[in-house]
Amino acid sequence: MPYLLDAAARDALFDGDHTDPFAVLGLHESDEGLVIRTFQPQASAVTVVDTSGRKLVTLPCTDERGFFEGLIPRRKNRFAYRLLVTWAHGQFDLEDAYRFGPSLGDMDVWLLAEGTHTRPYEKLGTHPTTIDGVGGVAFAVWAPNAQRVALVGDFNYWDGRRHPMRFRPECGVWEIFMPGAQIGQMYKYEIRDQNGEIFLKSDPYGLTMELRPGTASKVARLPAWVEPSDARRKANAFNAPVSIYEVHLGSWKRVPEDGQRWLTYRELADQLIPYVEDLGFTHIELMPVNEHPFDASWGYQPLGMYAPTSRFGTPDDFRHLIDTAHRAGIGIILDWVPGHFPSDAHGLARFDGTHLYEHADPKEGFHQDWNTLIFNYGRNEVRNYLIGNALYWIERYGIDGLRVDAVASMLYRDYSRKEGEWVPNRFGGRENLEAVDFLKRMNETVGSVRQEAITIAEESTAFPAVTRPPSDGGLGFHYKWNMGWMNDTLSYMKLDPVHRQYHHNKMTFGLMYAWHENFVLPLSHDEVVHGKGSLLSRMPGDAWQQFANLRAYYAFMWAHPGKKLLFMGCEFGQGREWTHESSLDWHLLDVDWHRGVQSLVRDLNQVYKREGALHEQDFNEAGFSWINADDTANSVYPFIRHGNSPGDSIVVICNFTPLPREGYRVGVPEAGQYAEILNTDSRYYAGSDVGNPPQYTTEEGCNGQPHSLVLTLPPLATIYLKRVAP
Repeated sequence: MPYLLDAAARDALFDGDHTDPFAVLGLHESDEGLVIRTFQPQASAVTVVDTSGRKLVTLPCTDERGFFEGLIPRRKNRFAYRLLVTWAHGQFDLEDAYRFGPSLGDMDVWLLAEGTHTRPYEKLGTHPTTIDGVGGVAFAVWAPNAQRVALVGDFNYWDGRRHPMRFRPECGVWEIFMPGAQIGQMYKYEIRDQNGEIFLKSDPYGLTMELRPGTASKVARLPAWVEPSDARRKANAFNAPVSIYEVHLGSWKRVPEDGQRWLTYRELADQLIPYVEDLGFTHIELMPVNEHPFDASWGYQPLGMYAPTSRFGTPDDFRHLIDTAHRAGIGIILDWVPGHFPSDAHGLARFDGTHLYEHADPKEGFHQDWNTLIFNYGRNEVRNYLIGNALYWIERYGIDGLRVDAVASMLYRDYSRKEGEWVPNRFGGRENLEAVDFLKRMNETVGSVRQEAITIAEESTAFPAVTRPPSDGGLGFHYKWNMGWMNDTLSYMKLDPVHRQYHHNKMTFGLMYAWHENFVLPLSHDEVVHGKGSLLSRMPGDAWQQFANLRAYYAFMWAHPGKKLLFMGCEFGQGREWTHESSLDWHLLDVDWHRGVQSLVRDLNQVYKREGALHEQDFNEAGFSWINADDTANSVYPFIRHGNSPGDSIVVICNFTPLPREGYRVGVPEAGQYAEILNTDSRYYAGSDVGNPPQYTTEEGCNGQPHSLVLTLPPLATIYLKRVAP
């Protein structure tokens, strides 16, 4: 019988070696008529039925290993059919995956081949759909150098012989429509490389994954589209108040009566969002929520770039958390890690048996600091994988911004490498030109497609124009973390006040370059780990002085040009170093000093949002002026913040010594009545309550200003003054 499949082809199917299963399985034309072939291991019988359930033919078993094939009598044209398959445990009515055509259209294949598909996640990964009236899931994965890729999962006994996929050589994608597959079922791709080695991989575009230590992807539907929001755009603007609360979801708060378990996304929506709203923060930055295998990485070694971690619930639960934040007027910034990925066997490393996502040369493709692999940004498909991921979080979850991790490590080929351990670029330089191009393209894409969203660079070097548009030669980020300001000011604050006069410039130096970039002032998780202690523990003096120092420092930060970021626990002066393994020390709020710090942060956020002078001109030199930058003997820093409107200004004075200073004269630009609108030494913050009268009148000028005020400066304190009457 000529239509019978030859033994070599059957052996290839049984061994999982066949590279074109759709050419032999399913319904095909032959000289004798229509022939159907199916591979059903351990089956005892297979009957073909039409869509009405009428039996057409029982297929002969032509190979005892489970291969059935036969002619369809009295049929000349292709038709829809099903298979009645009999196993020892019963008979099952199945749709045949090999009767369905490709799910990727020609245009999709062309764009994927070019590597220019803006949203590749809409075609690759899993997509529940209906084809020819049959429900199922379309699967697609990019693995151009694989010899064979098979889909395995809950729907086929995890047997790679049952569903080898169709290869689209034009774009290197393998695809299959799996009829009857359902949302929530687990799956992986079984890949045979060109050397014959077989391994299992999670889906790079998987939308959700099982909880670690499991590593399977789970079938899911794309989250619904989130429309652009003008309100969110205004909240992210350069002239808006941006005060960010950085959170590690697994350790913000735990449930002690339930074995110290994490809060779920929905519990966080009920507890975290009202807390942040009460404290007045405008944004929450989430440390990475992409699926990751290792708790202690804090999410910075992601393997499921498209999957919110299952530690806290489902994608729908995560979407609920974001929606709850937006209803409260709070933006969500996601910590995003496109710079590197771990080498776990089920992840992206050597995905199809070759260095597909990473560089082959470890001098280019291996991070020595973190034992991770570096994305090959010069490859179109890799670049689009990441740019598509940026859009995915913004467009499908409503994320308001991406804080891009470790940008410095991406920009330089010699990052943390010795001579001879790195490969120069094509011009012989140290810059990673491909990474620079990727970052520009990513920022251009986000900026043009979703103008309400922002990107923030964690970049610690002097690389120029990080926050300038690519059209002006910049990288295109909206904001950049000011790591220099953070290092200088913290090193100043840890000094005994008697020595601060000799390091006065550490607090003033940031104003020398404050307008070079659009800065965020970060007091992040990196400052309270790895033996650094908490912010409170780094303040000098006895307990009273430590709390006073911390309060004065926070008010200095909130008045300094630049947006604000504070890590969780710092808002109430947690005493111990942060650990991801336990909850914050919420019991400390029973202590007046800790409660006072929290009250101050609340009031700082309210004043910051209310007073345009503190945020409207953060990135304009006209928004700041020194009254006296050189009072080193007293360690006092008086300056003015200016708003957009004439006369809208706030006078800020910081006294970083424990001595109250009576009769301190400070120049101001306008005559009239002034009042304290914030004093970090207030009794409301558990301070000593040294202050000034409700209002006082200007006198003759000093400090180069036409007028002045004579004040009492509280010890280790910052005060804000505002003109309240002419």
